[in-house]
Amino acid sequence: MGTKAMEAFVSNETALFMNKHPPHVFKPMSLPSIIVKLTLGLLWCIIHLSISLFSLCYHLICNLEYYLISSGLLPKYRNLQLERVKYLAIVVDSREANNAVKLKQLLCWLSTIGVKHVCLYDIDGAIKKYFEPGMNGSGDGSSADSLDVNANTKALHCCHGEMSIECISGCDGKEGIAKAANLLCSMYFNGDKYTHGVDKSELVFTEADMASALKSIGYGGPEPDLLLVYGPARCHLGFPAWRLRYTEIMHMGQLKSMKYGALVKAFYNFSKKYQNYGK
Repeated sequence: MGTKAMEAFVSNETALFMNKHPPHVFKPMSLPSIIVKLTLGLLWCIIHLSISLFSLCYHLICNLEYYLISSGLLPKYRNLQLERVKYLAIVVDSREANNAVKLKQLLCWLSTIGVKHVCLYDIDGAIKKYFEPGMNGSGDGSSADSLDVNANTKALHCCHGEMSIECISGCDGKEGIAKAANLLCSMYFNGDKYTHGVDKSELVFTEADMASALKSIGYGGPEPDLLLVYGPARCHLGFPAWRLRYTEIMHMGQLKSMKYGALVKAFYNFSKKYQNYGK
C-alpha cells in the first residue's frame, strides 16, 4: 500500500470515528426521565420511613403495655383464668434452644403464673440434652433458682410449686410416625383387626388408627391447648402435627427478647378466644 493510499485510509477512518460517540461516553438522560427517577426514589424513602416509624411506635406501645402488665397496673391482667390451659407447649427456635438462662427464666415465669403441665420442643433436641443431667436426681425445690427434674415423676421444681414437663425434638416426630406405620402394617399382615373394625381385606388406615398406634408406642401424648412459638418464624417448626388438631398457636418473638408481660397477655388473650369444634 502506497503513501497516498495510506493517508486516504486514515482520513476516512478519522472522519468515520468523529461521527460516532466514543464507547465510554453515555448519552445524557432527558429531563422527564430524571424527574421520574427522583420522584420514585422520594416515594420509596417516604414509604420506608413511614413503615419504620409505625413499627417503632408499635414496639414502644407494646413495651409500655408489657411494663404495665408486669407492674400489676392493669387490673384485667391480674387474675388469669387458666382453666382452659391444661397443657401448654413451648416451641423454641434451634438457634436459641441453647440459651439455658432464658429457658430457666421462662419456666420460672410459667410456674409463677400457675401452669402445671408444659411440653418443651426444639427441632434439634438441644432442650432435651439440657435436661438430661437432671434426670438422674431431684432437688427439694426450696431455692428460687432451683431447676431439677425428677426421673420418676418427670416434674420440674422451679420457683413456685411443682410443674411437670415433657421434652421432645424433631426426631421424636419422625420416629413416632415410622414406628406407628410399622405397627399398623404388622397388624395388617398378622391378620389383626384395626381399632375400628376394618376388615383385613380392605387396606384402610384412619386417623383414629394412627392415633391409637402412636399412643400404644408411647408417642401420642396430650394435645396442647396453647402453643407458644419463640423464634423468628411464625410456624410450629416441626412440632408433631398429630398433637395440634385443636391447638391455638401464638407467636411470641425471639426468646432473647421475651417479656413477662407478653406471656401474661398471651394467656389472657387465649382465655378470651372462642373456639368452634366441628362434628
